Amino acid sequence: MAADMNTREFREARDRLIASRARYEEALLSFAYPKLKGSFNWAHDWFDEIAAGQQRSALVIVEQDGSRQSASFEEMRGRSNQIARWLQSQGVAKGSRVMLMVGNQVELWRLMLAVMKVGGIIIPATTALGSDDLKDRIARAKVSAVVCNVADTPKFASVPGEYVRIAAGGAEGWRDLREAGSCADDALTHPGTSVDDTLLLYFTSGTTKRPKLVGHTQVSYPVGHLSTMYWTGLQPGDVHLNVSSPGWAKHAWSSFFAPWLAEATVYVYNYSRFDPVSLLDRMRADAVSTFCAPPTVWRMLIQAELGEKPGALREVTSAGEPLNAEVIARINEAWGLTIRDGYGQTETTAIIGNTPGTSVKPGSMGRPLPGVAVALVDPASGKLVPGTGEGEVCLDLSQAPLNLMTGYQGDPEANDAAMADGYYHTGDIAQRDADGYLTFVGRTDDIFKASDYKISPFELESALIEHPAVAEAAVVPAPDPIRLAVPKAYIGLAQGWEPSKETAREILSFARHCLAPYQRVRRVEFYDLPKTISGKIRRVELRHREEQFTPGTNSAEWRDDQFTDLGD
Repeated sequence: MAADMNTREFREARDRLIASRARYEEALLSFAYPKLKGSFNWAHDWFDEIAAGQQRSALVIVEQDGSRQSASFEEMRGRSNQIARWLQSQGVAKGSRVMLMVGNQVELWRLMLAVMKVGGIIIPATTALGSDDLKDRIARAKVSAVVCNVADTPKFASVPGEYVRIAAGGAEGWRDLREAGSCADDALTHPGTSVDDTLLLYFTSGTTKRPKLVGHTQVSYPVGHLSTMYWTGLQPGDVHLNVSSPGWAKHAWSSFFAPWLAEATVYVYNYSRFDPVSLLDRMRADAVSTFCAPPTVWRMLIQAELGEKPGALREVTSAGEPLNAEVIARINEAWGLTIRDGYGQTETTAIIGNTPGTSVKPGSMGRPLPGVAVALVDPASGKLVPGTGEGEVCLDLSQAPLNLMTGYQGDPEANDAAMADGYYHTGDIAQRDADGYLTFVGRTDDIFKASDYKISPFELESALIEHPAVAEAAVVPAPDPIRLAVPKAYIGLAQGWEPSKETAREILSFARHCLAPYQRVRRVEFYDLPKTISGKIRRVELRHREEQFTPGTNSAEWRDDQFTDLGD
């Protein structure tokens, strides 16, 4: 009975958001996260409810050669029941911690549902992990079972632990997931998970330190992603394409929870190497209506021949890192659509965004999403920043944010710091204007001073990327005997440009003309930018690299005082 009431309240909240999809102010007033109580399990109480008898496609996966797999909602319900039953026969039960290390293949979605249905805890993992990473993660997460593809089984040969080994195929010493096909596909008994029980354990991407382990409950992601659904503008019947790799939180955001909350189709295009033209062809052929991609993909798209807008495309969004205004302008010019930036973390769902039907201010990540109590806090004083101003993006813990992690597992020091003084601290600084729009300034540990002026790397990087030679840029402080530090840009060049003195002159001159004098990029170096396995730039490595050089001794960099013709 409690589960039925929770499902009903959940659906009513979802329907209110969909009804006010393009009316932000109305959504702010009418929406509140449902206060679910007692027993709840998203796979049983939501997915199976919407999937029963539903023949529309829940999932479509298209390979680069044009082959495809698809499954209806009803098929996904039945196949996940089979896998859940088989997992139980292998000793996976309520509370078991199951690492899923598989790619964008139909088994991943079935497994996600199946582990939920037995009351297990899902630990997503990217297939890019090596044995050393796996040793750390399996030990810290106390993994009970691992599911991976046959090709990845050798990675676990040196990974100790008493965990059940399951392969999506036949491998010596591993149990074969294909055996699940012989199990019954009727409904399982509800595992009795409560709203506060752990459902997901995510490792962060680790841009500065070793990855932290983030805990989420049966509601913080499954229900919390109503905010993500609203930001992306999803509606029932949509075909939603999200460019993201399994193992990272954004995949759960936009390739699992948000689309199926909206009863939309999850569309996946698998490719061995990113090809903008092929991606656009698929979007046109398969009537993709909503599309989300990280800034890196958007930058690659605008360097290709965009052509006409894919006919069914209605909503375009971006998340993962702030999106540069130049990219937004180019897509709008070509397609008449405005990319709507959004913001959130592994620790949260989407909390800030440019929502459908609202004005987008280029460079801004939008306004707080319905149901989310965002606050700006002055990092120096710890005091709330009212109205316009700059501060750290935080969530007010007195409002009991439903879409927030339970904490960092096994790291009380990091957890106490994140939850200090009644706020969850994101570590990101933003400016708020008179209309309530928030613009990303930088990570608290990325912002630095040069000649006693505060420098936001993102602001400088946004200017640099407008130059056609710059595909990617990362700005860090470089030690300087006079100014203590000056802005230095590490540049990833666009195709067709050479890492030459002439290119350095062009970029330095361009930056000088479009940035204020105190923001001037005074050094550049063409460099293969270090990234996490999730694709985020590791500026901490670049900062450490700069600290190793005596000023003026790095022969690979170009400095503005080497040129006399940069202009004022």
